[in-house]
Amino acid sequence: MKLYGARLVLLAISFLCGCGGGLQPAEKAPASTKAPASTEQQPPNIAGNWQFTAASTLPGKGSPTLAGSISQDSDAIGGALHVQGSACFDALATMHFSGATLHGNTSLTSTAVDGQVITISGKFTQSAFSGTYKATGGCVADDQGSLVGFNIPYLANELSGGFVNSAHDAFNVTGEIAQSVNPRADGTYEISGSATFNTPCFHEGTLKSRPFPFGSYVLGASVAFEFQTSNGTLKFLGGFNKDKSAIEGNYSISGDTCHDTGTAVLHLSSPWDY
Repeated sequence: MKLYGARLVLLAISFLCGCGGGLQPAEKAPASTKAPASTEQQPPNIAGNWQFTAASTLPGKGSPTLAGSISQDSDAIGGALHVQGSACFDALATMHFSGATLHGNTSLTSTAVDGQVITISGKFTQSAFSGTYKATGGCVADDQGSLVGFNIPYLANELSGGFVNSAHDAFNVTGEIAQSVNPRADGTYEISGSATFNTPCFHEGTLKSRPFPFGSYVLGASVAFEFQTSNGTLKFLGGFNKDKSAIEGNYSISGDTCHDTGTAVLHLSSPWDY
């Protein structure tokens, strides 16, 4: 009887295996169809007001600057800059640049001005630039060298400071100003606003808007104010000091009864500064 029972068990096992009743291998999970995340680094947003300083490899070229606006549309980069401090370029002429950024490297080439072309190559971050420049044509004699730059943040909207003339007479200013978000075609950013002064000549002034190089604007590290008052015009032209904590420059007043010249130190701050 034991032998007969064992045979029945073996027959049952054989039947199950032959009919697919045994354990089947697990089904393999389908491969993922999700695209791998892109590892390509997006270019930094560099649009804004910039100041660049050149250091030529040729003797006697000095350290000219380029100042103005840089624009950006994805990888496409443009600029409207003025060359200052160079005998070969008119500081009032706008040089328009175009180019692109690829893998962090940017190249910009200007249109020709008086037969002269400038090419800028290097790396931008949101606040700084480091690279090289090359200028050809005209009187630049294939000038080239290193180029460094920095972004000028939007001017804060609270203005204060003091004016001192050659006789050491002083008066102060307080006011509110606003820098335009978008640059003008010449690369400058317009400044609007008004201020009060504690001088007998006038007590209030409004910033005037006029085409560059007049009016009120910021161009790179240079700042110009032109206040229209009840007794003439106050003009100020200066630039940021070394640590960018103040704007220092010269002023003049021309009016019906007031004529004055001297120096000024102006501060810009935000009401949210603590």
